[in-house]
Amino acid sequence: MAQQAKTENPSEKTGPTIDINPLQGTDGKDESSSKPQYDFDSDESKNIPELVQTVVGFEDDPSIPVLTFRSVALSAVFCIIGSVVSQLSYFRTTSAPFPVFFVILASDPLGRFLARVLPDYKVPLGRFSFSLNPGPWSIKEHAIVGIAANAGSQGQWATFLPTNAALYYGITMNPAGAALLGFAFAAMVRPILIDDPEFIFPLSLQQVTLYRSMDPQNKSAEKRAQQMKVFWILLLATFVWQFLPEYLFPFVASLAPLCWFASRNHTVNFIGAGRGGMGLLNITLDWSNITSTVVTYPYSVQVIIFATFVMTCWVLIPIAYFGNLWGSPTYPIMSNGVFQKNGSAYPFNELIYLDSNGVQHVNETKHDEVGLAYSGAQYTWQMFMWVASYMSSYVWCALFLGRKTYNIWKARNNSAAYHQDRLSKIIQRYPGITKWEWAALTLIPIITLLGIVVSKVIYMPIWTYFVALGFGAAAMLPMSLVYAMSGFSIKVGFFNELIYGYMIEAKGSSRHPLGQLAYRIISGNVWYDARMVLEDQKIAHYLHIPPRTTILAQILANVLALPVNYGVMRWILATKFEYVSGQKPDPLGQWTGQEFQAYNTAGIQYALVGPKKLFASAFFRPILWGFLAGLVAPVLIWALHKKFPRVRFDLRNTTIFFASSATFYGNLSTGPLTTFLVGTWTNWFLFRYRRVFWNRWAYIGGAALDTGFNANLLFIFIFLGTTGATMVHWWGNNSDSVERCFAL
Repeated sequence: MAQQAKTENPSEKTGPTIDINPLQGTDGKDESSSKPQYDFDSDESKNIPELVQTVVGFEDDPSIPVLTFRSVALSAVFCIIGSVVSQLSYFRTTSAPFPVFFVILASDPLGRFLARVLPDYKVPLGRFSFSLNPGPWSIKEHAIVGIAANAGSQGQWATFLPTNAALYYGITMNPAGAALLGFAFAAMVRPILIDDPEFIFPLSLQQVTLYRSMDPQNKSAEKRAQQMKVFWILLLATFVWQFLPEYLFPFVASLAPLCWFASRNHTVNFIGAGRGGMGLLNITLDWSNITSTVVTYPYSVQVIIFATFVMTCWVLIPIAYFGNLWGSPTYPIMSNGVFQKNGSAYPFNELIYLDSNGVQHVNETKHDEVGLAYSGAQYTWQMFMWVASYMSSYVWCALFLGRKTYNIWKARNNSAAYHQDRLSKIIQRYPGITKWEWAALTLIPIITLLGIVVSKVIYMPIWTYFVALGFGAAAMLPMSLVYAMSGFSIKVGFFNELIYGYMIEAKGSSRHPLGQLAYRIISGNVWYDARMVLEDQKIAHYLHIPPRTTILAQILANVLALPVNYGVMRWILATKFEYVSGQKPDPLGQWTGQEFQAYNTAGIQYALVGPKKLFASAFFRPILWGFLAGLVAPVLIWALHKKFPRVRFDLRNTTIFFASSATFYGNLSTGPLTTFLVGTWTNWFLFRYRRVFWNRWAYIGGAALDTGFNANLLFIFIFLGTTGATMVHWWGNNSDSVERCFAL
């Protein structure tokens, strides 16, 4: 859950005044140049959490421009940069996400620069006329740039299908359209999650803190300049440093002290190695293994994530490895590939053939000869955990948030009780999206996708498309509630694949793995789009940006990003195909494309083989117990929370626990220990005992480090990866083992 300052709750005072500056020191002195206070009725603030009251502003000027030439131009630039970086990351084993905090910090001085140099000229376009320079750079222009960049850098799911088609089946496919389906799903839960102030969206609130801290009304020019100076120093330092772990000195990316003292002992090497081992006591100095989650995730979430890593890599993996359990050693523990019973690669392409009409079918005779598609231990228990996580999300939300959600929904017909808080009253002054417009946003992507499905180019039966829409819509509320409260994004996992497998077996439909992936995208992956839509709309709600303007910016960003995503995808396939397809191992274990390999494995197991055959075997049958685990675990935690409320068992979110346990670390177990140590320092020690310092530097530092890494990644990929420049082999870049764990 979101961390909150240990301060007196203003709503409990008589005639409260809310300090809108989030950077006030513990001595009570204001750190900004000047700051007004705002009085408002206690009934309008009692439902607003204290953390929100101390961060957002309750003043608004409707005349401030939002969509201007300046904000649109900067949005396009950052949207393209974010699309390139994010698409690259999907092919890597580890990566730092494109940091929206970088956009926030970099777009502000650029916007002010444009406000100084652009002429005050009105472009004559009739009713669409606009001014190149409508006045001073505003916080709303600033925010809309970040919202657009964030929306445009997250739309990669449309490239998943053509990527897998090219990697594993030699099929060239254009990206599936209708990326705007996330808007349709987000619209269903918006009245609950966006309009209600108690759903704070921690990541949205963090961005609002930064926007407001950079607003001249809340901070002096000198302090802004100081923060930007530190930002650029950290960015440059990280850019230079990352040449070591990424190119020149990869030894520092995974420091395995146990291997240094017993480099030829296989058991010790397996325990200490971060690449191909447990990673015990392994430390990383590569920021891509850490990332700014040490700042953005609440500390309670970081504790859960590290606990699940310990359970997975330090307990379950050695049990499987040394005990020869769960298919080990026949099937590699740290692989998400698919194997025959004897451990050889599964010949999935030999099971599919084309008829005279070009339609693909499964060779049943060959299929019976080959048998089941087996997977390694880590991937197998990942399937168990994903099922448990999916079930837990529904039960957890019903127990902990069910009554609140019901009351909110019931109050919709009572205007006196429905969203009468201060924030809602401000945003209600602006016209919202009409029902007809929401209907259009819903129908356009649905009809577009239906046309693609009907054309049969994605091997997905038409009738399953409507089932996919139903399951995708049903998952929106529970998944979004967890994200709105914790900032942790849950993956849908394998539940939808399971449903799809049973459906096509019952109807005798196409069993091509690409059809399963298409179903997965529609029923599950669009949740990730919807999540970002909601997060950005919450930012707009906090900063009083008109809803129509926000949604328009998000739509334009998605339209701009899609061709960029596809172009980068084709570029990577052209330059890194041998690595990401598994034909040739990447020396650094980074360009593995393991995300896409996991999609292909799921398609083979759930579509080509089918769940009936899969779960009839003793090897896979225990996975079905994940349904029971997901149902029972939240009930136990809820009962403990009711019995011992002060212990805060509600922070032990079982959905996050199961989802984190399902994280596939692949052959890289380096990073989580270092991440937890850094996170403990930043989001526990500094947040609790050095709050003023944390408020001022935490997000800026995380954004600078993420941006420095991504800039370095782009430089290496563009200027070194495409020129044929090879890494120098020396002691710090040993060709046998960069960690010097030679016994592996």
